[in-house]
Amino acid sequence: MKILIATEKPFAPVAVKGIKEIFEMAGYECCLLEKYTEKAQLLEAVRDADGLIIRSDIIDSEVMDAAPQLKIVVRAGAGYDNVDLQAATGHGIVVMNTPGQNANAVAELVIGLLIFTIRNGFNGTSGTELMGKKLGLMAFGAVAQNLARIAKGMGMDISSYSPLNRPQKIIDAGYHVHESAEALFTYNDIVSLHIPATPQTRGSIGYDLICKMKKNAILVNSARKEVIDEEGLLRAMTEREDLRYVTDLKLDAHDEAVKRFGARYVFTPKKMGAQTAEANINAGLAAAQQIVDFLENGSKQFQVNK
Repeated sequence: MKILIATEKPFAPVAVKGIKEIFEMAGYECCLLEKYTEKAQLLEAVRDADGLIIRSDIIDSEVMDAAPQLKIVVRAGAGYDNVDLQAATGHGIVVMNTPGQNANAVAELVIGLLIFTIRNGFNGTSGTELMGKKLGLMAFGAVAQNLARIAKGMGMDISSYSPLNRPQKIIDAGYHVHESAEALFTYNDIVSLHIPATPQTRGSIGYDLICKMKKNAILVNSARKEVIDEEGLLRAMTEREDLRYVTDLKLDAHDEAVKRFGARYVFTPKKMGAQTAEANINAGLAAAQQIVDFLENGSKQFQVNK
């Protein structure tokens, strides 16, 4: 069996070492394609692969057509909208993710971005504190749960609304449950988005919802860029000069937002949520083990294209 690790943004070296060791123990050949700049490089590398590990790399029908032996694709991370699931099913390819492996890294990044924001970018002026602030979590998956854990330790008031029908999990964790997105946005000082990009959620965070936020509120997006209605966000921030938008996913209208909103638009230069050694190792090793479990035992525990 030949397994390809194809990562435009490479894993940390220690993660690659651990992934290779897992495959070597299983008797598999492991090949690397890192920091590639053209799709043709991926198409060539994948042509004789039985398994594929990726990060944010785009895997579409063209890639699958080029890989007649491909049996499984594992996205090292939680989100998998970069893989064409319908095409994968049509090609008989199993697609998996590694939920929870990057969760703490993303949660810590959110806290860091919030501190940077409320301290005015450390520009020497007086800011505010997170303690006592109301933090609303939209959805309550692994990242949101880790964020709640950290925020609770900082003395924040935590609540959540889950469009994914997990209210009992929120209740069991001891947090207040909102009945709607509108209630979540109205109640909290900070709203953090943790919803996936689906046909139902794409563009769902727009003008009307954002304008319901409290004075001086902060909207945080470490989930998916596609859930934001950018036109609505820009309009809301233009009309509400007190609002701030904090993101690990730069807007398509990034240059315009920088020009119009200045320090009210806080962003990372590139997607940084999972960019820690620990997250690299956790997600990479989980991906490798899932491939071995599937090829050796037929395990489909984390399959997402059912």
